[in-house]
Amino acid sequence: MKVRGTVFRILGFAGIMAACAVRNGVSDEVPQGVVLMDQTTAAPIVIAHRGASGYLPEHTTESAAMAHAMDADYIEQDCVLSRDGIPVVMHDVTLDDVTNVAEVFADRRRSDGHWYVWDFTLSELRTLNVTERRTANRAWKNRGTRFPLESGHFRISTLEEHLQLIQGLNASRGRVVGIYPEVKEPQKHRDAGLDASAAILKVLDQYGYNSATSPIFVQCFDREEVIRIRRELQCRLPLIYLLSKMPTAEEIQEAAGFCDGLGVQQTLVVSGRLSEEKGIVTSLVDQAHAQGLQVHVWTFRSDALPDFVDDGHQWLEWLTVDSGVDGIFADQPDVVLRWRNQRLSQPGQGNPFRLLKQRNAAAGRKSKSASLPTDR
Repeated sequence: MKVRGTVFRILGFAGIMAACAVRNGVSDEVPQGVVLMDQTTAAPIVIAHRGASGYLPEHTTESAAMAHAMDADYIEQDCVLSRDGIPVVMHDVTLDDVTNVAEVFADRRRSDGHWYVWDFTLSELRTLNVTERRTANRAWKNRGTRFPLESGHFRISTLEEHLQLIQGLNASRGRVVGIYPEVKEPQKHRDAGLDASAAILKVLDQYGYNSATSPIFVQCFDREEVIRIRRELQCRLPLIYLLSKMPTAEEIQEAAGFCDGLGVQQTLVVSGRLSEEKGIVTSLVDQAHAQGLQVHVWTFRSDALPDFVDDGHQWLEWLTVDSGVDGIFADQPDVVLRWRNQRLSQPGQGNPFRLLKQRNAAAGRKSKSASLPTDR
């Protein structure tokens, strides 16, 4: 298989060279990182989704430690602020689905029926127990593949504690595992009198994550907040703009002016099945690569694959080899890593994974379509 290009925006672990990125002739207010990296040992990058959440309750330090032991490339931390402004690692801004807050603080429920993280101080959050998700509308819920509900003793941890854990394991294991924090619901935080982005970036800076070559990606769904993080908050860290629907070609080109990559649902990249052996690959990755953007997809779950997919191996082939994604979020990172290692070890294959095209090849290129087609 032919590998496309060698220069691309990706976070390396060693021997990387940083430079300033100029996107389509317009410089960002804060330069983003273009690095040179041999991708033969890390393609695609594997991001432990909320830690090893397929095996332990999500976002616990135990889940993060397990993901590190599995040799994930990055470990995700969704971040929400406590009432006293401390970033804690939680996916939801509410506490009901993954903690026993209804038992401990029954009188603190809001009128909408929920308990919000920012209504509690860190010391109060410490009193809660974390469990697997209770909601029933999960494809894997009745398959017996997840940690038992309401079992074990897990607590809410701060972003700082997760960073201490990961950096400590990096030192003791001699392996640099990156982090992948998300700024959750920035506008709702502002409504509560809190600045989530500023608080999270402050903690990251304290732990040395402050340059384009730091082992980190910062992600957010809020477009205006991603722009604010880049420009107003002068963040030099690699930024990922999360999207829940198919972007137009113009939106992709615009995003290249303020972020380093897109985070999208898997089925926006491979939308269905074309034949027994082929998936329907959209042009999203190609158009993002043409603008110098990475594409990271969420979420691979070996116990909840799309209906049109036969098995995890087939799905990973379609996502990575056929469509060329640069990163995969996974509840079971070990499954993706095992597939990646086997794929890279095949004799005579070389590196089967695609790389981003050279930045100069895309400079000044104008998109010919107003929206992305559903197949190619």
